[in-house]
Amino acid sequence: MPDWQERLAELERVNEDRFEPETGDYADETQRIRATPFGWPDPAKIPRRRWLFGHWLLRGEVTAIVAPGGVGKSTFTAGVALSLASGQDFLDKALPEGACTVWLWNLEDDRAELDRQFTACSLRHAVGPQDCGSRLYVDSGLDQRLCTAIEVERGLEIVEPVYANLKAEIEARGIDVLTVDPFVSSHEIDENANVLIDKVAKRWKRLASETQCSIVLVHHTKKMGGREVRAEDSRGAVALINAARSTLVLNPMSNEEAERFGITEKAERRTIIRVDDDKPNRAPPENAWWMKLESVDLGNGDGLQPSDHVGAATHWTPPDPFDGLNTRDLYNVQLAIDAGAFAENVQSKDWAGSAVAETLGFDLEDRAQKERVKSLIRTWKHNGALKVERRHDGKRERPYLIVGEWVDPTTLSTSQSGVEKVEKVGVAVPPEHHSTTTFLKVGGGGGGLTEASESEVENERA
Repeated sequence: MPDWQERLAELERVNEDRFEPETGDYADETQRIRATPFGWPDPAKIPRRRWLFGHWLLRGEVTAIVAPGGVGKSTFTAGVALSLASGQDFLDKALPEGACTVWLWNLEDDRAELDRQFTACSLRHAVGPQDCGSRLYVDSGLDQRLCTAIEVERGLEIVEPVYANLKAEIEARGIDVLTVDPFVSSHEIDENANVLIDKVAKRWKRLASETQCSIVLVHHTKKMGGREVRAEDSRGAVALINAARSTLVLNPMSNEEAERFGITEKAERRTIIRVDDDKPNRAPPENAWWMKLESVDLGNGDGLQPSDHVGAATHWTPPDPFDGLNTRDLYNVQLAIDAGAFAENVQSKDWAGSAVAETLGFDLEDRAQKERVKSLIRTWKHNGALKVERRHDGKRERPYLIVGEWVDPTTLSTSQSGVEKVEKVGVAVPPEHHSTTTFLKVGGGGGGLTEASESEVENERA
């Protein structure tokens, strides 16, 4: 008889022993399954979720980190641990409860390598023992083994003494965040056995709930063949990802992203990593967060051998295409576009980007500046400052870029020291027209346009 049939028969025997047909009840009331009425609590008295690191780490929950090899998982987790322990948000992630006690257990790297990783990060961000106190604990799996589950003849055996020890240590040290890297090295289960991995993941979840500790499990991906990683690309069973409440996915910057941001050097592109929460089911979806791996000289050379250079995690912000621009720049671009016939297609000789570049003083031979022009045009099309109109050029019909909603020049500053950012402006009367009734607000840099009332614009003019 297969194992599952034996288990089913056993459950049926247990239920038969507990149930008494004569009374319609159970001999042991503690074994009875009961439905619980909903209590309708006061909304104001429901405990708030306790986030520890942005909307990534939550008390009492499991977070998974999924990434291919060599991307910088260990560097990332070391940076997060140091930020938490020091209470300093150098990774540009909020620390709602301030400094936390952190335990990072790396099951692959030896003590010396872990020392290099944390020291590089501490040097880069000027964080030391005076900042962390006794809130940082780091262990190597080569010194202290961790095995939470094994396969036996009857299936799976959770090693409960290990979890009991983990719980005792978490409570004794006041651990707020425990990171285990990688998850696959923390058990001896076939990682493709979904049912078994589910039980292991749920046991970690129970430990997190019992201790109100945030537990982070780092996991590898399957072979990606150059594809972008998603949460479902984690290696083996998907049960771990299903059990996690947040799944962070690390991807190296793609060629397309590098072009859009004007990153022309391949070596630099490889140091920039995108981190997405691919399963933000307990927090609002976030935009991508970027990490840059910066090389840090440890200063451990001896004159004969050079020092080690080790990567440290830093926050990287993509360049803003509107940096240094203002509303007058947008108006000047509109005048240039209105004065000629410019195609939307970037491959066309009469591409509208040429007019934009000439107006703003950009060099289209520079890849980064050309990508910036393309980004500006995309934004202005999206917010209505420019729009597409199909025209016949004498041979065929083509899409041309024309002015959409005009900026009102009467609201632009005339300061000689530079044009101030305009909070509210009206739609300009185009050169060949005499009136208009649609009004816009233009945000800083000429990027965002939203409708405004006519009275708001008149007040602004006054």
